[in-house]
Amino acid sequence: MTSAALEALRGAGKAGLARALSRIESAPDAPETVALLDAAFAAPRGVTLGFTGPPGVGKSTLVNALVPRVRGAGHTLGIIAVDPSSRRSGGALLGDRTRMTHDPEDQGVFMRSMAARDRLGGVAEVTFPAMVLMRALFDIVIVETVGVGQSETEISELADLTILCSQPGAGDALQFMKAGIMETPDLVLVTKGDTGAPARRTASDLAGALSLAARQTGIPAPGVVIVSANDGSGLDRVLGTVLELAPGVNDGRREQAANMWLRSQIRTDWGRFGLELLGQDLRCPKMAPFSARSGLSARLWTRLQPSR
Repeated sequence: MTSAALEALRGAGKAGLARALSRIESAPDAPETVALLDAAFAAPRGVTLGFTGPPGVGKSTLVNALVPRVRGAGHTLGIIAVDPSSRRSGGALLGDRTRMTHDPEDQGVFMRSMAARDRLGGVAEVTFPAMVLMRALFDIVIVETVGVGQSETEISELADLTILCSQPGAGDALQFMKAGIMETPDLVLVTKGDTGAPARRTASDLAGALSLAARQTGIPAPGVVIVSANDGSGLDRVLGTVLELAPGVNDGRREQAANMWLRSQIRTDWGRFGLELLGQDLRCPKMAPFSARSGLSARLWTRLQPSR
């Protein structure tokens, strides 16, 4: 059942959403925050896309180029840009946001920057709850991760679809095959396609590596699309592919993501000991991952209190 708070948020505009996201960051365990997030998880409107890839590949520029195409097709869009953190303040350096421009008066586009801080994996601690809330409000939600390497693949466990970005000259087929992140994408993009032959060569190497992995796993290989933010080539195909894949995202995949997030949060809060103490009790009730976290944490707190 959709909560009254979620319905009110849908009519509150950008300012209301910004306030709600701030509450998620400042008071994630508040009962009203938990109730809002569980309601949002149970009422997804759109699809979430995790854009990932190494630093310098052009993720921000690409996302910026996709905005007018998404809006031109009549879809609303939310963007979460996970930025590197300042060592001094812990806040986001906002490097990604400076490369993104959109009409501030357009209520169909919303962007939020988040600091990764000391969290590994390319995302921030509040990325998943923010993504869940925005998914209940927008047709498409893009999460742009901090530049990641071979093993930092957390976004693939949280987003509905994962889009891996690579650039010309990024490596040969052997390098692609051994990269852990190659096992995760639903779509692979070769950026800076206006470079011509280098982009085509990289796309060929990627297609070969993905084809080999598909034969080994039995899972169909994702498509490889050459794109350019400069001349716009390939971007319409990217949007079309996303819209084709979106109906295939089911509740099972989202529940699995919620379980992964819940397990990660319990480990962060209570360590391996907390996971072991909960054991088989560490399960996520259907459509209620955020209240599950609060309940499990309360149970651990009670069990760890010294007896009087």
